[in-house]
Amino acid sequence: MTQIGGVQSRCLTVTLHLILAAALHQSFATVAPPATAPPHKDPGRPDRGNYKVTSSNGTVCLLASMGLQLNITYSSASLNKTVQDVVNLQPNVTKSSGSCAPDAASLRLTTDAEKTNLTFFFTLNTTSNKYHLNEVSLSAVLPDVKEPFSAHNGSLDYLRGTLGYSYMCREEQTLDVAQDLSINTFQVQVQPFGLTGDQFGAAEECQLDEDDMLIPIIVGAALAGLVLIVLLAYLIGRKRSHAGYQTI
Repeated sequence: MTQIGGVQSRCLTVTLHLILAAALHQSFATVAPPATAPPHKDPGRPDRGNYKVTSSNGTVCLLASMGLQLNITYSSASLNKTVQDVVNLQPNVTKSSGSCAPDAASLRLTTDAEKTNLTFFFTLNTTSNKYHLNEVSLSAVLPDVKEPFSAHNGSLDYLRGTLGYSYMCREEQTLDVAQDLSINTFQVQVQPFGLTGDQFGAAEECQLDEDDMLIPIIVGAALAGLVLIVLLAYLIGRKRSHAGYQTI
C-alpha cells in the first residue's frame, strides 16, 4: 500500500507540473511581447566648438567655447510611440550668429541646411553686474518626426558669471530646459558681456570644478594626517621603551 501511495503521489506531482507548464505556454503564446524602440547608438563625447557674435560695428561682443549634446524626447512616426535620442552638435557644420545689447545677448547656433536651430539668451543685471543664461530655444527637423521638434524655456538660471569675466566649467553638466529637452555641456567657457577684444576675460570656475579640485585636497590632507598619527605613535612607543630600561 505504501508503494502504491508513493506512485500515486509521484503521478499527481508530474500531472500538476504538466498542467502548470501547459498553462504557462498558453499564456506566453497568447500575450505578444510589447514593442520596444531600438536602442539609439551612443554618439560619444561631442566635439568642442568655438563660437562668436559680432556687434554692428564689427567688434566681438560674445564668445563661447563648448561641446553640446541634446537629449530629446519625441513621438516617433514609424514606431507610433515616444522615444528618447541623444544628438551631438557638430561644430564643423554649425554656424554662429546672434545679437548684443547692454543688458541682453544671444547666441544662435544653426547646423548645415538649418535642420537644427539652438539659441541661448543671456541677461545682465546692471545693478549687481552679474549675468546668467535665462532662456533657451530649440527647433529641429528630426528624421522620424512628422512636425519639426521645438522646445523653449524663458525662466532659466544657468551659467552665472560676473561682468568682465568668463564663466568656465570643465566638468560635464546638464541644463534642464523642458520636459522633452535637456542639454549636456562639456568644457564650456562663455562670456556674453564685458569683452575686451576677441579674448575671454579671467575665468570664474563653476562649483563642479571647485568640488572636483577639493576632493584630492581632502584626500591628501587625510593621508598626511594618518602618516603624522603613525609617526607620533612610533615616537611615543620608542620613548616608552627607552624609559623602561634600568641602569645596572
